[in-house]
Amino acid sequence: MSLCSLPTAFSFPTESLSSKSDPVSLPGLSFPPFLRLPKTLTLTAFSAPQQRVIHQSSIETESDPEPAFAEVTAFAPATIANLGPGFDFLGCAVDGMGDSVTLKIDPETPPGRLAITSIHGDPKKKLSLNPNFNCAGIAAIATMKMLGIRSCGLSLSLHKGLPLGSGLGSSAASAAAGALAVNHLFGNRLPVSDLVLAGLESEATVSGYHADNIAPALVGGFVLVQTYAPLTLISLPFPADKDLFFVLAAPEFEAPTKKMRAALPDEITMKDHVANCSQAGALVAGVLQGDARVLGLAMSSDTLVEPRRKGLIPGMAEVKEAAVEAGAYGCTISGAGPTAVAVTDFEERGQEIGRAMVEAFLKGGKLRANASVHKLDRVGARVLTTS
Repeated sequence: MSLCSLPTAFSFPTESLSSKSDPVSLPGLSFPPFLRLPKTLTLTAFSAPQQRVIHQSSIETESDPEPAFAEVTAFAPATIANLGPGFDFLGCAVDGMGDSVTLKIDPETPPGRLAITSIHGDPKKKLSLNPNFNCAGIAAIATMKMLGIRSCGLSLSLHKGLPLGSGLGSSAASAAAGALAVNHLFGNRLPVSDLVLAGLESEATVSGYHADNIAPALVGGFVLVQTYAPLTLISLPFPADKDLFFVLAAPEFEAPTKKMRAALPDEITMKDHVANCSQAGALVAGVLQGDARVLGLAMSSDTLVEPRRKGLIPGMAEVKEAAVEAGAYGCTISGAGPTAVAVTDFEERGQEIGRAMVEAFLKGGKLRANASVHKLDRVGARVLTTS
């Protein structure tokens, strides 16, 4: 086989993700054909890695496919994990911001290997160019292993649209874009389930083995993680004819995920367990019914995680109160924070809520913040350009 021979002519694929199996539609939600998932998707999970991924891909399949393109640029959106009482098992994607990856065949990179050539949007240079220590790199390498890439060397350029430690799924967005770019470059041979697993390998290395960011980053919408062994995901369709807006208030403050996880209790009372389970159930009901009021009230009612974390984010208590007073149906910490998220079903009201949250961060926490209003991203990761 020749090294990385490219086709001289090809038809442009319209899909961003593809599955080898027939798609199954979800009632109440119209996914594009390439993103249709069964009501319950059971995957074979990676065990949480004990060592970092080696960036030279090992041969795990016999395929070693020829590339379909010379270069691919993929995008993955921001995500909100936990949503209050859904700690580590509920998340959703939001539109308007995210990370992108440009991946290309690189004859200067040894066959079967990945090189990261540049990172944009990281002014403090906190991210590593070593793919072993980079979210996009780890997920891309995991995808290369699944495909059995050994005849081509690849180079990757990462464009960060999400700030680090923001609580908006920054690591998951990079991982999702990296995994999708590799898969698309080689003709979409892997189903979305494998890309979730590739992203999980990255998440496990950086912030913990949890899929409530990476899954919605890849498939869009709301996603519930039913089990982790095996990994079982359930897509929760928010009715297409209903409006839902997320108000995100992001302060100038970094809350590392590992530090925020260290604040969590080792044990909880049965009373708190029952209370949180009921609110998580109400949250799912609000999503499925398209009821922003029920969703917001449940999102605001976490008794386990938010009470331990909000004291680590200056002004968070005041921000939550200000959001509700301004008309939000609910407010909580987005992921591990420090971004606060509120929900409403009117975009104009969302602007007012955002201003109130920014003012509360300044008054209550002495933190400058910016606010923005976003819709639910129903698509997830997608390919932007190919050549």
